Amino acid sequence: MRTRSALGIGMAIAMAASAPVTAHMASPNQELAGSGSTTRTDVVAAMHDEAYAYVTYRAYASEAAHTGLGTVAKLFRKTAHQDRYEHFAELAQLTGFVRSDVDNLTETIAGEHHEATVMYPSYAQQARRDGCTAAAELFTEISGDEARHAQWFTAARDALIDPDQEQDFPVGNRVPAVSIPAGPPHCTGQTLTNLKDAMHGEAFASLKYELYAKHAQRTGHPRLAQLFTNIGSTERNEHFAEQAALAGLVQSTKENLRTAMTGEQDGATTTYPEYRDRAAQRGDVGAARLFNELARDKAEHACRLTAALAEPFLDKHGNRHP
Repeated sequence: MRTRSALGIGMAIAMAASAPVTAHMASPNQELAGSGSTTRTDVVAAMHDEAYAYVTYRAYASEAAHTGLGTVAKLFRKTAHQDRYEHFAELAQLTGFVRSDVDNLTETIAGEHHEATVMYPSYAQQARRDGCTAAAELFTEISGDEARHAQWFTAARDALIDPDQEQDFPVGNRVPAVSIPAGPPHCTGQTLTNLKDAMHGEAFASLKYELYAKHAQRTGHPRLAQLFTNIGSTERNEHFAEQAALAGLVQSTKENLRTAMTGEQDGATTTYPEYRDRAAQRGDVGAARLFNELARDKAEHACRLTAALAEPFLDKHGNRHP
């Protein structure tokens, strides 16, 4: 099989991602923010993917830096930064994702309660059936965390609804970032799938809570902002990190580059073009344009990752890595 050059791959992806946004274009659809909108569903799905990419690439950057591959670490960090501070933020703004503090809390309480009472208990049961005791214990522990978070968010909402009540609800503690060790998955089967699904949810929640924290700060509720920030750090730096270690998220830097490259190629040639075309058919002009921009960004990411993969893997000491 003939190997394609990084330039050739990048050009092919860029061409696929740059199709003109003309099909069925009409005036912007003002119903985009509606919960039943197909475009809104695609936007939220894209936000999940961007959040997951951000947290994953930060983990890949840490592994690259740990092995002395500073250039690759910088590439992962730069890609992660764009996924979080441009893509995720622009998607959230497009769909009016952040609402009032009370509305944000109501949505959050429902999500935390579902995870505490339905999702994580069922994942723990499946892990025990699959013989992965470590995952069962972790899912059970996280279920307890989410139940506690739901209680804190409920207390915060009660304090906002009743202006005579002091905001004396707990705010938790900020969890510092940790390195996720490289290694193979500790679980298989459905439990491995559940770990990956849970990681997507935790990554999304962590960035969503940061948006909610900024809104709470702007509306004059610093204690609520602190609560969102601290719980967001728990979701990302504790829950996601522990699940990622069991799922074998981090591998060698070369393998991490391959995984990232494949994901970016898929975003450039399949996922975002499909979102773009659906939005265009519905007349959601702004969404179609944003999806097209993100497809082009993904093509550029894939090209850079492909080029990095083709370079000799020399660390800061000049040692070659396999």
